[in-house]
Amino acid sequence: MPAEWEPQAAVWLSWPHNRKTWPGHFRPIPAAFAEIIAIISRYEKVRVNIARPLQRRAGSLLNRAKADLAQVTFFNHATNDCWCRDHGPIFVRNVRTGEVALTDWSYNAWGEKYRPFDLDNRIPARIARALRLRRFSVDMILEGGSIDVNGQGLLLTTEACLLNRNRNPQLGRGEIEQALKDNLGVREVRWLGQGIEGDDTDGHVDDLSRFFRPDGIVTAVERNQRDRNHRPLQENLERLHRLRTPAGRKFTIVELPMPRRGSRDGPRLPASYANFLVINGAVLLPAFRQPDRDAEAAEVLAGCFPGRKIIPVDCLDLVRGRGTLHCISQQQPASFQPAAGEPV
Repeated sequence: MPAEWEPQAAVWLSWPHNRKTWPGHFRPIPAAFAEIIAIISRYEKVRVNIARPLQRRAGSLLNRAKADLAQVTFFNHATNDCWCRDHGPIFVRNVRTGEVALTDWSYNAWGEKYRPFDLDNRIPARIARALRLRRFSVDMILEGGSIDVNGQGLLLTTEACLLNRNRNPQLGRGEIEQALKDNLGVREVRWLGQGIEGDDTDGHVDDLSRFFRPDGIVTAVERNQRDRNHRPLQENLERLHRLRTPAGRKFTIVELPMPRRGSRDGPRLPASYANFLVINGAVLLPAFRQPDRDAEAAEVLAGCFPGRKIIPVDCLDLVRGRGTLHCISQQQPASFQPAAGEPV
């Protein structure tokens, strides 16, 4: 599984249509998706899972957002919901031949919290057929947002999610690690602990800590000691400082602020700057209409990804559905041709 900052062929999304995901707040969501697609289309191809009856309206919104329509392709793939990071395929690439294939893990809507999810569970197979890619089916529940890789054999995840009994109760830690190694080409798994408050995925790592280079990890921290996110994020930070690379060296750890909670009416929403999306030439940063914190987070990511444009994207409406930029997307890595004379 390549790192997210490696060259990409496209980014996949699933068009939003389930009003229950944003009860009472759905109206701005399709236009928000169109804006996100428009931004990505200026850097690379965008491929969208969208049932045919929704395509005309989506096309109108993309026109309004000034998307590069030559870069956008609709696939007539019906879905239950929009969280492509979790129900979509996890792409892998052969390091010798450059062939890109996909892995198709089971999906149960984060421990069967949201039914139905049968259409979502079929998306990897449908994408494999549409692109004529090899598909490796894995009999284990895994969501793309629950893992992060450095592209050189290391995978970062959380105990709160992967060891949760609502995912794979028949598997122990060692068996889960082996499945990740066998199917994603990783050699070692590094474990964090708990997720942030309000995260209905049971602690996805893409709201917490992300690789920004093979030996570098950017991690969310909560400075307010009275905030319920302070302790779990501090404990994860301490774990990260104890981790070592395969060569026995410390990782470079960069701290990323958390946005302020905002309104205390209603349930806590899992707003996190760690849910950024890396694309060719840019990084899309979720912003939450907090100018000081948004700017601080942008500065941190600019230091992590020199040479890429940091693009803040307003996600205050989007996060009402309990996810933002990374949750709605899944990158498809670029293939490559072996060098002349290289054995295949």
